[in-house]
Amino acid sequence: MKVSKFGGTSVASAQQIKKVAAIVKAEPSRKIVVVSAPGKRFDGDVKMTDLLIHLSAAALRDEPTATPLANVMERYAEIADGLGLDEDIKKIIKTDLLNRLQADKSSPPLFADLIKASGEDNSAKLIAAYLTSIGLAAEYVNPFDAGLFVNDLPERAQALPEAYDNLSDLRNKKTITVFPGFFGYTKRGQLRTFERGGSDITGSILAAAVQAELYENFTDVDCVFAANPRVVENPVEIEQMTYREMRELSYAGFAVLHDEALMPVFKASVPLCIRNTNNPSAPGTMIVAERDHSLRPVTGISADSGFSTLYVSKYLMNREVGFGRRLLQILEDEDISYEHIPSGIDNLSVILRSHQLTVDKEQRIVERVKSELQADDVHIRSDFSMIVLVGEGMNNQKGLTARAANAFARTGVNIEMINQGSSEVSLVFGILKEDEQKILNELYKEFFEPALVH
Repeated sequence: MKVSKFGGTSVASAQQIKKVAAIVKAEPSRKIVVVSAPGKRFDGDVKMTDLLIHLSAAALRDEPTATPLANVMERYAEIADGLGLDEDIKKIIKTDLLNRLQADKSSPPLFADLIKASGEDNSAKLIAAYLTSIGLAAEYVNPFDAGLFVNDLPERAQALPEAYDNLSDLRNKKTITVFPGFFGYTKRGQLRTFERGGSDITGSILAAAVQAELYENFTDVDCVFAANPRVVENPVEIEQMTYREMRELSYAGFAVLHDEALMPVFKASVPLCIRNTNNPSAPGTMIVAERDHSLRPVTGISADSGFSTLYVSKYLMNREVGFGRRLLQILEDEDISYEHIPSGIDNLSVILRSHQLTVDKEQRIVERVKSELQADDVHIRSDFSMIVLVGEGMNNQKGLTARAANAFARTGVNIEMINQGSSEVSLVFGILKEDEQKILNELYKEFFEPALVH
């Protein structure tokens, strides 16, 4: 049994959904199909999820919803008509949306989740109807009915352990299961969404639950590349990589897969393959537990922007028991998580995602660190990017950091921060965002082009 997840571009139009159907029909082992909401049909198009966010915002402000609702229905109608489906599916979708708009608005986040999740939910209903219309035995399955239970607020949505037991029953279904991605339900029946891009997470949960032989993640690229092809010209294709390598690269900006989607399949030892809906004959990139990393120590190079640094300096900081704990407590009080903490004996830097900060939060953090920890210097700097070298073979490779430093020296880019994880699977450099593309290209030349020449 295979679990096949199709992303937003794969279900963006009737033409794309016909490709999905052909892929499902071509291999009977594809028994569970997880779908996203319709994505962009072309550059400049609006994703269904964004249309639904606009709809929920209007409803929460008690503004007229007729126009944003019509925009949503127009997309579904175009797809349904292009697939030759009758009016029934359009009526089902519209009734569903109208019912959601009448839901309780006392918790705006939960109401917004309810509206947003309709994108995946109605996409699954529509695709199940189309598969049935072409003669395949397919059935839409609602996550609540299947038992995909998640935790309650305020923590981010995660599947409860019992959800895996519940979902394992899908293995026994004779029909093709069409399952909406992106959301689950609390035991009290409240819908909660995973983080955006969470359809990857749903697919991974299902693949682990049914102990699939393979989790296929269909997107709009043939494979995972060693660097962003929009920045580096013709980067090499990655044929095989490990879960840990993909996790590091996803975290650091590889948009091909949500970084939280790897844990369920990793724990269940289910291999994952990144494939292209538009070119299904391409082998894609396999993600497995172990691989031969002798040929090239660095698997990929990624860059991600939107970071800030909290810099704290205090004489004899290293002698002060509990300093780090109290500093992190201040961040916890502001509901802020951290990414890296490179440190010296009298100073440390806490790397944060900038979107977590506001002007008020920054001011409170700086003032509390100064007053409560008696720090000599405290300030926050923004507009940083993190460049990450990833590879399981890096921990056995001598001189790798020196090679990276030489690449930086050739470009004249200053390294603001350097950090290597204890697993030595990744090496992280903090730089100013303005230097991101320049150093990404130079690092790619350093670690990949010599291998291509030889």
